[in-house]
Amino acid sequence: MSEQEALWIQKALQGDDHAFGNLVEEYQKPVFSLCYRMLGNSKDAEDAAQESFIRAYRYLKKYDTNRSLATWLLSIAAHYCIDQTRKRRLPTVSTDSIPAEIISDRNAPNPEREYRQQEKEVLIQNLIDELSPTDRAAIILRYWHACSEVEISETLDLTVSAVKSRLYRARQALAKSYIESEKSKPLNERRAHESPAF
Repeated sequence: MSEQEALWIQKALQGDDHAFGNLVEEYQKPVFSLCYRMLGNSKDAEDAAQESFIRAYRYLKKYDTNRSLATWLLSIAAHYCIDQTRKRRLPTVSTDSIPAEIISDRNAPNPEREYRQQEKEVLIQNLIDELSPTDRAAIILRYWHACSEVEISETLDLTVSAVKSRLYRARQALAKSYIESEKSKPLNERRAHESPAF
């Protein structure tokens, strides 16, 4: 933790809302990103990020300053999102939700490539949504936030060996689902390198 962050925490504990606001500004992007990957849409992610910071403010006096502040905040967000996903089954994202301007943007260097990239991202998000909430959190922390296995274990209150096991199983499940989804595509679907005439 930086000296500046330590000062903000100290002031926030003394009731300085502006100091806590500085912490929110510093960490809002990674917290929102985690919530978005966990919940799959911006509205729920915004609500979850806001709730995560409210909880962080409420429990700030329990924060252990020997622990990484980022890990602590991501832990709060991950646990909140896990609870939310357990309460409801997330709807899948349809490729119909891709804005028309992404597909028809004539200024894009390669509209087809952009569309296929967007399609791939939607597929990956759908596959991630099929994982258990804890496995989903572990994968997101590892590959979107570059957290170490130790940081993930601290964030999710798991042992390091449990994290390794969950990451391994989740990667296997994602790979299997991805391969199956690729096999289920129609054979006459155009490949990225083929001419639009075919």
